[in-house]
Amino acid sequence: MRSNLTAIISAAVLACSPSKPDRAAPDTLASARPDSARPLASPAGFNQPEAVRYDPDQDIYFVSNWGNGGPEAKDNNGFISRMTPDGTVERPRFIAGGTGGATLHAPRGMTIVGDTLWVVDADAVRGFNRRTGAPLATANFSAFKLGFLNDIAAGPDALYVTDTGTDHIYRIAGGRVTVAVENTALGSPNGITWDAGGHRMIVVPWAGDSTIKAWTPGTKTLTVVGKKGSTRYDGVEILPGDRVLVSAQGDSSLYIFTGGTGRSIIRTGGAPADIAVDTKRNRVAVPFVDRNMVEIWELPAQ
Repeated sequence: MRSNLTAIISAAVLACSPSKPDRAAPDTLASARPDSARPLASPAGFNQPEAVRYDPDQDIYFVSNWGNGGPEAKDNNGFISRMTPDGTVERPRFIAGGTGGATLHAPRGMTIVGDTLWVVDADAVRGFNRRTGAPLATANFSAFKLGFLNDIAAGPDALYVTDTGTDHIYRIAGGRVTVAVENTALGSPNGITWDAGGHRMIVVPWAGDSTIKAWTPGTKTLTVVGKKGSTRYDGVEILPGDRVLVSAQGDSSLYIFTGGTGRSIIRTGGAPADIAVDTKRNRVAVPFVDRNMVEIWELPAQ
């Protein structure tokens, strides 16, 4: 990706192209699959939804939407929706660029720390009150030459943000942004999440050799978590039992990795983006930028 950033971003946008959104009713979408492989809900009405984050305290899903236009446009028309666990879009524009003092161009990955919902945007990371939606803080990246800021995870000491376009992971602590690690072996890092059991970050690649990596903050060393035949990994979450859940746009599937071995568990109806796990119901919410919808699926118990 570092050698041909334009081509990679073009491919990413093509995979998430809004030109032919699927606005079919949920029942129509579900009926196209066998009963054993149907989502529990398929809420529509979003506008290029790229990521979902589950808030167990409020029992609500946040869905980030790019809005009209491209993901790199600084147009302040992005927004975040609130969705209930049954798929009801409770507040379509809970946080919206240009409303209530909020700035949001094309929001993507999100994480929650205390009462702050941290959101990756095209040119910054922004913090909002997760209960009221009020803007709280902005981490400024103007000192860096950015490629494509993408996902965010909270470690024990700081926030960590991937840049898919430059093979960087950035660190945010005390309002200051620094480079945590830069390595082409990251393979255009996309999704990132904190693995508390392993005391490490899990990072999934959009490009490269499609090998999922682990990285311990404060070091420069990458280790291998696993590899499977798919490509274009996007979201990643940790499940009980040290299992790693990954979405792969290469074959429209979700994989679980255990002990370095990956197996496909769900075949979705499109290109799955940044997923979220509902820890109360053992479900996964899967956004689709190009279909303007989110699918909610049951996860296997083990």
